[in-house]
Amino acid sequence: MARVVRSRFAECMKHLFIVLILFFAFVPLYLMVNISLKDNLQFALNPWLPSYPFHWENYVYGWHQIGGTIFNTIFVATTTTVLTLFFAVIGAYFFARYKMPGSKFLFGIFMLLMMYPAVANMVPMFKLIASLGLYNTHLSLIIPAVAAGQAFNIYVLRNFIEDIPQDLFDAIEIDGGNTFWQIWHVVIPMSMPIIGTLGILSIIGQWNNFVSPLLYIRDSNLQTIAVALLNLEGEYTKNWGQLMAGYTIASIPLIVLFIFCMKLFIRGLSSGAVKG
Repeated sequence: MARVVRSRFAECMKHLFIVLILFFAFVPLYLMVNISLKDNLQFALNPWLPSYPFHWENYVYGWHQIGGTIFNTIFVATTTTVLTLFFAVIGAYFFARYKMPGSKFLFGIFMLLMMYPAVANMVPMFKLIASLGLYNTHLSLIIPAVAAGQAFNIYVLRNFIEDIPQDLFDAIEIDGGNTFWQIWHVVIPMSMPIIGTLGILSIIGQWNNFVSPLLYIRDSNLQTIAVALLNLEGEYTKNWGQLMAGYTIASIPLIVLFIFCMKLFIRGLSSGAVKG
């Protein structure tokens, strides 16, 4: 009887802990949506609960301010993610399948790039982008992001590719397939869960990227959404309803992305847990 009571108590505590985590996860989202429908007076009087009338014009203003930057951000994030994963898969395949003298040392040196602070690279990168004529173009965001994402993505993908049975690669070679056939028909299908997970993380990172667009993009029609949201704050006063409406609009694409890719994301995380 005591064992049953202890088991039920542990089960209740586990569910209570999950509810507590969900509370802290969803309360900021609820407050953002709730405040987005208020004016400053309603926000000052009651920031926690909905109050009438709802100010839907906040969303009209928010879309007018950041709507164009959403498409710029989608283009930059999608292009960066595709190119990052393309080169990362090829690099991880090389480190996982080609054993040459010094390859482990080279891989270790390559992994040191993950410890390099990005803030220390701002001035040299700005000078390089300006000298190449890439300033105030989307390439100034895409190319550095693709290069910066290689170390982490190759590190993760290499472990998965090493676990793929050698017989599959031998079968491709017997059929006359080259290295790219092995990558396309073996590596990508077998590693799709973790590739999808890395893709989602890359898109989220580029969607929230603030420093690079602020440094490298001058024209507002080329700007991304993170910098455009800064313009909603105002110089002296803040309209909290309009500000939260803009943040709500900016978060919708990521929420939709995660809803449709949730199973793939969980599969990638669980595969990483199993493979260690």
